This record gives sequence, structure tokens and C-alpha cells, in this order.
Amino acid sequence: MGGFYPGTPGFWLIGLAVLLLIEAAVPGLVSIWFALGALAALLAALCGASGPIQIVLFVVVSMAALVVTRPLVKKYVNAKVQHTNADRILGQECVVTEQVDNLAGTGEISVDGKRWTARSSDLAVIPQGSRVTVERIEGVKAIVKIQDGSGR
Repeated sequence: MGGFYPGTPGFWLIGLAVLLLIEAAVPGLVSIWFALGALAALLAALCGASGPIQIVLFVVVSMAALVVTRPLVKKYVNAKVQHTNADRILGQECVVTEQVDNLAGTGEISVDGKRWTARSSDLAVIPQGSRVTVERIEGVKAIVKIQDGSGR
């Protein structure tokens, strides 16, 4: 079995241990695919396969595991997106309760009985009482655009 240089079982065993430690220490899946490749190379080394075959096996198994499982893992691991009620105001029509002026840093709208700090999407000053549409949300601010014919 011999030393710890590429092509020996000791090398792949240490590599497997390091990759598993990294996997355990880092949130999310980052090295599990390469740990599977190291395991395949370790098994090949124990069966007497040559160094180049072990390396090719490591690369092929790692890449195959990554390609096959990564989309599934991303779907379930990144499914922690927390939806908020803020999304429901997108596209809604609302009324300006305080003049929207990006340069002055003022503006407020009322939508569904709630007050939101507002900014204009096109930098236009929007007078109080105007009807606007919420285009997007940036942080805690509603980015709005005046509806055609709504300005005073």
C-alpha cells in the first residue's frame, strides 16, 4: 500500500478525509462530489489500478456526480427563499400620500391600507393624490411610476 503520493490508497484516503471535513465545516454542499470521486479512486487503488486510471476515475466520477445531482441539490437546498407580503404589492395601483421627490428624499404611498416609503422609477416628481403603479421594491422602498393622466 505504501506512501501518501498520488496513485496510492493513502493519498486518496487522506484526500477523502479532507474533502469530508470541508463538507462538514462549510454550510451547503461544496465538496461532496469530489469526495465521491476520491472514494472511487481509493477503491480503484485498493484493487490495484494504475495511478493514471485512478486520476481519470476521480475526475469522471466527481464530474458525473456533480452534473447528475447538482440541479436536484440546488432545488432543495436553495428552496429556503422566504417570501414576504411585500411581493403582493408589485403591479398594484395606489395613491401618493406624500409628494414623491427622489432628490428631496421624500415620498409615501398608501397601498392596501399600508404606508410605504416611495421613490419614482423615472426620477419624476409625483404630486400628492396622484395614482401610481408599484414597479418594484428596493429594500423597504416602493419604486413607483405615475399612471398616465394621473398627475395634477
